[in-house]
Amino acid sequence: MMPEFYEMERRGRVTIFTIARPQAMNALHAKANFELAAGFDAFAEDPDQWIAIITGQGEKAFCAGNDLKQELAEGEPIVPHTGFGGLTNRFDLTKPVIAAVNGLALGGGFELALACDLIVAAENASFGLPEVRVGLAAMGGGLLHLPRHIGPKRAMELVLTAKRISAQEALSLGLVNRVTPAGGALEGALALADEIAKAAPLSTRASKAVMKRALEQDISSAMLSHLDYPEIIAMRTSQDALEGPRAFAEKREPRWAGV
Repeated sequence: MMPEFYEMERRGRVTIFTIARPQAMNALHAKANFELAAGFDAFAEDPDQWIAIITGQGEKAFCAGNDLKQELAEGEPIVPHTGFGGLTNRFDLTKPVIAAVNGLALGGGFELALACDLIVAAENASFGLPEVRVGLAAMGGGLLHLPRHIGPKRAMELVLTAKRISAQEALSLGLVNRVTPAGGALEGALALADEIAKAAPLSTRASKAVMKRALEQDISSAMLSHLDYPEIIAMRTSQDALEGPRAFAEKREPRWAGV
């Protein structure tokens, strides 16, 4: 079945997910969350797709968070086990994911961007966790991710004041990798994806896995354990591990197989 609440496009090795609820500032409700979860499940299992980009339709909003107008039957879940947008609780995805933030990224939308590995933002983008202003808390990972990205004091201020920050402010805080002109977030994310795709896919996945896990433990433990990570073993025993040095010696571009 074709998804109703997002559009999906493949460009070479890159899968693009575009949230398609512009009438609701691309806010997500339960059905959209579960649709995106299924889409990311398929991306994770597809050996031909190496990188994902998630963005929003239009130029006003990446995602304005949780759709507070949704109607649910009693006991009906709002998000799948993989979290808001099928991504905020997805900790086993080793393929890189880029957020192309084309406008507002508020509440769950900001948390969705924080759950991505890289963020490219248009200059008209803005970020914020306004939950405290409506008697709630950013429980989709924002309270956990934000201090890791910008430090506890600055994160505390942004959360407790519900301050909204611009793309340039986010760049200066280290939240954003690149800022593009308005309307250019997706193209900027595709350019970044093209740079990543030049590397061996198993190497990028192994590198992501090591860095993610290192954040969860002290550096001495990480140094002792990371050589035994399954992603590192898969990289070291792959055909690409032979192809890279061979291509270098032969002074040609490597032909990555992803196996």
